Amino acid sequence: MHALRIIPRDQHVISRKNISKAALRVLYRLNEAGYDAYLVGGAVRDLLLGGHPKDFDVATSATPDEVKKLFRNCRLIGRRFRLAHVVFGPEIIEVATFRGTGEEDGEGDRHIVDGRIVRDNVWGTIEEDAVRRDFRVNAMYYDISDFSVRDYVGGMQDVQDKVLRLIGDPVTRYREDPVRMLRAARLAAKLGFRIDEAAAAPFESLGPLLTEAAPARLFDESLKLFLAGHGLKSFRMLEQCGLLRFLFPSTARALKGGDGALRALVERGLANTDARVAEGKSVTPAFLFAVLLWGEVRDRAQDLVAGGLDLSEAWARAAAHVVGEQCQRVAIPRRFTLTMEEIWALQPRFEQVQRKRVLRLLAQPRFRAAFDFLLLRAEESPAIRELGLWWDHAQQLPVDVLAAALPAGSGTQGADLVTTTSARPPRKRRRRRKPGGHSGSA
Repeated sequence: MHALRIIPRDQHVISRKNISKAALRVLYRLNEAGYDAYLVGGAVRDLLLGGHPKDFDVATSATPDEVKKLFRNCRLIGRRFRLAHVVFGPEIIEVATFRGTGEEDGEGDRHIVDGRIVRDNVWGTIEEDAVRRDFRVNAMYYDISDFSVRDYVGGMQDVQDKVLRLIGDPVTRYREDPVRMLRAARLAAKLGFRIDEAAAAPFESLGPLLTEAAPARLFDESLKLFLAGHGLKSFRMLEQCGLLRFLFPSTARALKGGDGALRALVERGLANTDARVAEGKSVTPAFLFAVLLWGEVRDRAQDLVAGGLDLSEAWARAAAHVVGEQCQRVAIPRRFTLTMEEIWALQPRFEQVQRKRVLRLLAQPRFRAAFDFLLLRAEESPAIRELGLWWDHAQQLPVDVLAAALPAGSGTQGADLVTTTSARPPRKRRRRRKPGGHSGSA
């Protein structure tokens, strides 16, 4: 246990103007009612680094029931960790009571199974709460009473050193909650920090514990990893740490073969998603998960077609198999898996350039997302690259002009398209488009 370090207001950069008004209202109300109340965790860390947090969490000496009595706009949630959510329109301030370190009488209770904390509602002091947190950089408290930062575990030093260190024994902490391994990779990617050697050492031996984590929780963690603006760095960090195979096993298998085109597709898809987030544009998990799982879906579908199965049936079976396996690890909601399957199923249809099929595909609700996906596939072969250009041109023509240029029969398909000049719209009208976007329809 480190000695408490109090950093006064004139020695840190946190300003109340960068803290949400809702969080300040909660802090002041608790403080005025006689309770200790602090801004805590990632918000304090990010504010110290000059960032702008989206979420603000509060730690307090008040119990959840006492918090509820103070705020009419409060609801209590959770069994594993009982919390108070104070709701201000679209913003929710999460308020947690200081967690204790030992079994206590009263209203708290803790339940541990095979080293995993499955329920933890033992209240304690701020000092106990600090050592119960995961990383030292996440265990600093902003005190609303005097605007100081209280550091019980050496977090300020780690912020300055740009390193992630766990509080306590890493093996014990990962066994308590295996998802902390993913959080280490995510925070290192987001913050540009390195993971301390002691914190990284157990990844190989304890990584399999992630397969026992709740799939719904891993879905939420996947969104934080890949759709929060630092997806490419998170992906590379997961690979570097050897953790990708426990989260997206089929992706790890497909990339292990050294398929450069597939890696380019995945990394470009992640980079484009990061760019959309930075620009404030919408993103959808369906498109990105379709990118991550593409390699194995494609290979399995091609094997089934080579074995004599009908094209559409082969793609349907391949998609169902890969999605089924993935959802055992990460609980991707059905509304997203349906979109993923449609994006994949439309890929072979881009090779069919008969008049009716082209016009029907252009009218398909998922066309835009599927076309964006086709553009991402450009590195797979010159034929795929040419295919992307063809469809880019085709979309710019009036329907009647396009229809007149297309063959009505079934002879032009696949590789033949590349050499078909009669159906190719003029290149001078080409509109450049950034591949890998997230269509609103997806």
